[in-house]
Amino acid sequence: MPSDDWIVLLSAAALAFSVLSYVLLDGTDLGVGMLLGGTRDATQRRAMALSILPVWDANETWLVLGGGGLLALFPMAYAILLPAVYLPFILMFLALIVRAMALTFRDHAGSDRLKRAIDALHSFASLLVGGCQGVVLGALVQGVDQQDGQYNGMGWEWLNAFALYCGLVLVVGYFWLGNCWLYWRTEGELHCRSRRQARVLALFTLTLLALLVAWTARLDPRYAERLTQPWLISPAVILASALLAGHYAGFRSRRHYLPLFCALGVFVLGFALMAATLFPLLVPPHLTLQAAASGPVSQRFMLVGFAILMPITLFYNTYGFRVFSGKMRPIVR
Repeated sequence: MPSDDWIVLLSAAALAFSVLSYVLLDGTDLGVGMLLGGTRDATQRRAMALSILPVWDANETWLVLGGGGLLALFPMAYAILLPAVYLPFILMFLALIVRAMALTFRDHAGSDRLKRAIDALHSFASLLVGGCQGVVLGALVQGVDQQDGQYNGMGWEWLNAFALYCGLVLVVGYFWLGNCWLYWRTEGELHCRSRRQARVLALFTLTLLALLVAWTARLDPRYAERLTQPWLISPAVILASALLAGHYAGFRSRRHYLPLFCALGVFVLGFALMAATLFPLLVPPHLTLQAAASGPVSQRFMLVGFAILMPITLFYNTYGFRVFSGKMRPIVR
């Protein structure tokens, strides 16, 4: 394989790793944020907020890496995809700002009623972020109208049943991750409630994912051909079953992080399945990785930057989790 093709594949891998890291890390605290507004007990809400307060901003660093990497590594894909999903992206970024403000300033509220309202706003913003991300993913998989490397749609193609269903699947999945996180990081009634909800959401999420895979196969003959290959679908089913079994077994273990890790494994599996289905397309139905890539010099320059920033970001994430590890004990403030 020519060296330039390897550079393109490495660039795609770096971009995919950034996006997947964001989904896994920020998806977890988005799930906690979604649950926050529906919790009546003030001490439980404070424990939930404190469990993600030290780590949420580092988690969102991966979103910056992913967005900047797409622009620099695959500028044609950026130019085609962004106009197609302007509104979901704008709503997502505004919701991220609202969510950050609500999480940072909730303890400065002067009354319990105001704190409850801020938590409800945080929950709504988290729901909106998760839903918009799923809609963007659905619009990408379904395909973006393009001609000669330029977007030529109306800007509303994302508003369809498949994209909205993808938004629903991602929101439910984030709810699942959020409950698994709270099961790991909290104790008492919140710990027990999170376990009950996570056990139900596990089956619900995997059912929705299975339906999504079947629906995706009907969108394009190329998708159907890839998803019906035994080398792809059979290992995916076996691994999903093993992760589900490990998820439920984790609730009988003293290692309370196991259910979360198994749930994250399901997300990794779903992401890998999507990548294997789309490859070598970057923006369906026609734009491939090679066609969308920037010049080799630009890609080499960006890969050096990724090689420096990724370990630093991973270290920062790991150090933050390590410093603020342990169970959260609810304290009224």
